[in-house]
Amino acid sequence: MSLLQRLRPLFSNRLFSNRLFSDTLFKRLMLLMWVALVASHFLSFAAVRSIADGLGNGPPMGSPAPGNDGMGVPPLSSLPPGLLPEGGPQRPGPGSAGPGGPPPPGPPGRPPAGAPPMRSLWLDYLVRFLVIGGAAWWGAQWLSQPMRRLADASRALGQAIAQRRPAPTLDEHAGTREVRQAAQVFNTMAQRLHEQFGAQGLLMAAISHDLRTPLARLRLRLETMEPGAQTERCIADLQEMDALIGSVLSMLRDQHAPQARQRVDLRALLQAQVDDRVEQGLAVRIADDSGGEAVVLAQSEALGRILGNLIGNALRHAGSAELSLRGHPRELELCIDDHGPGIPEDQLETVFRPFYRVASSGGSGLGLYIARDLAERLGGHLTLSNRPEGGLRARLLLPRA
Repeated sequence: MSLLQRLRPLFSNRLFSNRLFSDTLFKRLMLLMWVALVASHFLSFAAVRSIADGLGNGPPMGSPAPGNDGMGVPPLSSLPPGLLPEGGPQRPGPGSAGPGGPPPPGPPGRPPAGAPPMRSLWLDYLVRFLVIGGAAWWGAQWLSQPMRRLADASRALGQAIAQRRPAPTLDEHAGTREVRQAAQVFNTMAQRLHEQFGAQGLLMAAISHDLRTPLARLRLRLETMEPGAQTERCIADLQEMDALIGSVLSMLRDQHAPQARQRVDLRALLQAQVDDRVEQGLAVRIADDSGGEAVVLAQSEALGRILGNLIGNALRHAGSAELSLRGHPRELELCIDDHGPGIPEDQLETVFRPFYRVASSGGSGLGLYIARDLAERLGGHLTLSNRPEGGLRARLLLPRA
């Protein structure tokens, strides 16, 4: 069997043909290097020849150069310029003597015709260096473009998961074979993550909703019993559990069915929160230094929950809250200060975890987590810090509308 007959089944295989003729990173890099090499040769030859013609050291363009076999191309060495004698390599030609013979005729100190001077060699290597260096820079940008798209998509995936938005996707039909495979893997991963987070939220909502029914029955039975200290404690525990379940359900409802954003006057919403608590006899006051409009693009219910949680925390732990609103060119800054015991420095970030509570703090452990989650979905940022004069400061930044 001939060699052609043996190779014919191999080339007729569709899988092999797809791999042979598909677009790959190896083929792109090979093509780039070949083009850069050819371009550097042509450009360096043109530069050296133009210098030689300008100095009158060589024949006119297109005419054969003596000692170069009639090819009209000056012989350029491939060795570094410093390793060659002045005038480049010499080879014997017609009328020249061999080793030990008399030197060829011509002016003393001038290299034979066709041998490039040292500056021509330096120019040759400089042009090659610039061409290959420019091709390498452009090739790095060209070949790394898919990686930049993947990095941007990964960053957008994290934001989409945090803000409960649909996961981003990459084009699975553009780029080389390796890029298309990476896009397929990324899209599958993003879709599975989106489905898992959605299923986890629905499961928590279902469990929380079903727990409310037996809790309500227990509370009714306790209220019908004879009053006493133990009965009142049980009823208080049931109320706390019901409030916790309500917080979970509200959080999941906001995540899966968010309201449409609209222009909200933060100053008016904040003043309404303060007035409600002042009417209840609570120590809350506000200082407004924002100046001009204090309008943000947000969901009014979500923004109200953020303010309610932060003010409620200050009142529960310190008995008072001092609010200050400041305006910046692109954002509004709201600070809620209290005179309580504060939080240990190593727990300032930990308290934002769900169901985490500082010792003897009370509460459900969801208030700060919900507040930061809602703030980030509105494009804002929430941080906590201990005040030098004592107490805690909650700092909320929201972008202007």
